[in-house]
Amino acid sequence: MSMLKSAPKPKIILDTDPGGDDSFAFLWLISLVKQNLAELVAVTSVDGNVQAQLTFTGSCKLLTLCGFNQIEVGRGVMGGSKTDDVNDAGAIHGSDGMGNLSQTLPEANQIYESARYSDDLLIEKLKDLPGEITIIAIGPLTNLAAAERKSPGVLNLAKEIVIMGGAFQVPGNTTPEAEFNIAYDPAAAKLVFSCAKQIVVLPLDVTRNLIFTPEMAQSVAAVDPENSIGQFIISLCQFMVGTALAFRETNGISGFLVHDAATLAYLFYPEVLLFRRAQVWIETQGEWTCGKTLFDNRNKTKVGCNAWVAMEVDSINLLAALIEDLKLLLSQTAR
Repeated sequence: MSMLKSAPKPKIILDTDPGGDDSFAFLWLISLVKQNLAELVAVTSVDGNVQAQLTFTGSCKLLTLCGFNQIEVGRGVMGGSKTDDVNDAGAIHGSDGMGNLSQTLPEANQIYESARYSDDLLIEKLKDLPGEITIIAIGPLTNLAAAERKSPGVLNLAKEIVIMGGAFQVPGNTTPEAEFNIAYDPAAAKLVFSCAKQIVVLPLDVTRNLIFTPEMAQSVAAVDPENSIGQFIISLCQFMVGTALAFRETNGISGFLVHDAATLAYLFYPEVLLFRRAQVWIETQGEWTCGKTLFDNRNKTKVGCNAWVAMEVDSINLLAALIEDLKLLLSQTAR
């Protein structure tokens, strides 16, 4: 009688720019690590939703909040190819990127000025563990592009690169055509997509269906009402709902979009997503389309593909999985 072998748990580098939805994805990943379903190798913070020092501090504080302050955090690479046409997203995520709540979180033990740069951290870990590391990239792709420029071919040492970004058959959220993570540094995105061979993309086409509500936050926090993680989840959700409604992101539904959570669903709950194979291009020259992601949707022979692109999502079951794993995080973490 044959027995199914359990797959080895993924080794993950989280490349992030917290960010309200980044913070929820961050906490979901920590829950999965606590359940011994994943290993978090490092966090590489990146300039994006807010400037690099704030995303570094936010990443460190989230790790400390959950008792994982031993995980190294890289500081975002500066001087990338960011376009001047796209500002940060502080108006949506708060001036600190975390709903102006970072001062309520425990102090971090890592110092921005002495931290290693994210590209150096990526290069080291990928070379130490070739073919074993999954990069979850939920911010602009500046760090990944910088690593590839510094050490050509290094991105192909990753097992796969899972990217939240792009908009293919739906409007953008930063410009009429472009999604924020790609539009913020389109040249970096173009380099990553032209070099890396194992890419999975979770675009706005699916993430616009992932509306996290205050009722969901309350159900998580009810597991342990005094737990500081639950209190943070409620407060951050409340802030994000306000800006999501103001920016008309949820069609008037009282909730906010947990875009970045889709990357964790791909790795741990793949049954909730449907993908297509495609050659993904990044527009970098267009006056009105810079940062647009596109693939050839014509009914014709196509040669060469560089990515799997999510096109459909079972949002009910994805959000249910997120909620239950966040509950487990609270139950496993001291107040």
